[in-house]
Amino acid sequence: MAVLIWVMVGLAIWHFTVFLPDKFYGGIVGAFCGALVGSLVFPLIVRFGSIPGQDDTNLLVGLEAIPGTLAGLGLVWWLGVRQIERGDMPPPVDYGHKPAA
Repeated sequence: MAVLIWVMVGLAIWHFTVFLPDKFYGGIVGAFCGALVGSLVFPLIVRFGSIPGQDDTNLLVGLEAIPGTLAGLGLVWWLGVRQIERGDMPPPVDYGHKPAA
């Protein structure tokens, strides 16, 4: 049950990446993967590899996934910015402004 909660917390936080510029490594799919991997790995590290059962699952179990999700998103963001700076990837398109003539 805890794994389901961790994944759902990661997925919920990932939805807010639509408000950020698309600088994630792999785009929105890369952000999705970073959020889900982070939301699973961090709680497992905190709990030394044990997964709480249904009776041991509470609100605090869900909160354990938040730092991992943010760390996963941060890592994927950093990789994307680094790739843009090296010139391996074009800069993100800004649909809000028209180019100057």
